[in-house]
Amino acid sequence: MPNSVDAVSRQRRPKLRRTLATVLAVAIVAVTPAVFDNTIAHGAPTPAAPVDTSRPVSPFYNPPSSFPAQRGAVIRTERTSVFTAAPAREGWPLPAEKVLYTSRTQEGSPVAVSGVFIDSAAPWRGKGPRPTVVIAPGTMGQGDQCATSVAFTSGITVDPATLSLSANQEAPSAAAWNLLGARVFVTDHIGLGTPGIHTYVNRIESAHGVLDAARAANDLAGSGPSTPLVFWGYSQGGGATAAAAELQSSYAPELNLKGTWAGGPTADLERVLARIDGALIGGAIGFAINGLAARYPELNSSIDRVASPSGKRMLRTLSSECIGDVIVKQPFLKTTTLTTDGKPLLDHLRSEPTALRVLSQQRIGTVKPTTPVLITSGRNDDTVPHGQARQLALDWCAKGATVDFRTNELPPILPGTTIPGHFGPEIIDAYKPDSVISYLTDRLNDKPISACRFN
Repeated sequence: MPNSVDAVSRQRRPKLRRTLATVLAVAIVAVTPAVFDNTIAHGAPTPAAPVDTSRPVSPFYNPPSSFPAQRGAVIRTERTSVFTAAPAREGWPLPAEKVLYTSRTQEGSPVAVSGVFIDSAAPWRGKGPRPTVVIAPGTMGQGDQCATSVAFTSGITVDPATLSLSANQEAPSAAAWNLLGARVFVTDHIGLGTPGIHTYVNRIESAHGVLDAARAANDLAGSGPSTPLVFWGYSQGGGATAAAAELQSSYAPELNLKGTWAGGPTADLERVLARIDGALIGGAIGFAINGLAARYPELNSSIDRVASPSGKRMLRTLSSECIGDVIVKQPFLKTTTLTTDGKPLLDHLRSEPTALRVLSQQRIGTVKPTTPVLITSGRNDDTVPHGQARQLALDWCAKGATVDFRTNELPPILPGTTIPGHFGPEIIDAYKPDSVISYLTDRLNDKPISACRFN
């Protein structure tokens, strides 16, 4: 006889599918611009002088000279509206709050991080109390104007001064979870929107930003650390949620984390950078280099030695751009154009012990997550390699973690262009029935799951 958990799950499944269908119908408008703004670019300052060159978006993003040092403390909020969400009990446009909260750099210094919090008046469609979903966006860029929260109201922002374009790529996921009755918090990641460098794919800071976003959400909801919690992320966001899952037990053990989606996770940065060199989003390599140099000053002398004058100028340019800008202005960038001798930049870094040590420190999979994780990856993903995502699952499983690894078999389409090969699996896996939302809902419903599964 099936257990009661399975019976309840089957009873709720038709309602869940109808809700997801509604979300997809409304959110498809938001997905279209987001396809040009997801995991393609990653911004940062010039490595020889890692300073923030972007302009403040608005006074909201500038923290006060003194703010609470407590991790996850809410510094300030500002009411906003979400026009890209479906009509809900709260009305339309959906009310939300921009949030400034406290997190930590990898050295432990307090830092202000921005994001968006969306509460829900709809009944939670799962079991137990209303949960919180923390969403970690995929790559938006490095200029402050690229932050997801900046584009949350209308779904897209344009900077007239630079003709910079940025889209809210998380509109569909935020709308889906809101209609299911969950609270949603979308973090901008450290350094996007706020002063300082966006430390793109920095393992520790990505994790801190996600975990402290959960704390801030609990504070805003007045729900406390026992609130059921799940993490949702793809590409850069998948790397961030994966890192958060494995650091949660040490950095935020009080959180009631039930499960994590790490879609197309950037677990092995060296392999990801090698894959995209010369691809549509090749400029992302420069963004990653800039971000690493901001936290590891010892890299600057090496990069300064191998980067050509034009290469340094390009790195500086990329530091203030969004992902859409990279696609339009520097498509298919090869790092051979950034170096003094015409060799790929990664080849130089591989010969530098300091650079190898830094890249190794960004590797996700060395710590066992204590809660279930779903990892999804496209076998033919042309941006974030399938092999390194699968290796993450193998590494965690070897440590005794509970991992479900699923392979998307979408065939190769226009290799090197990211949009079908990388975003296709995301759209298919995230929103089809019985996929990511169902997996995380089952975790929130405390449905039992086996230790490790691969398909």
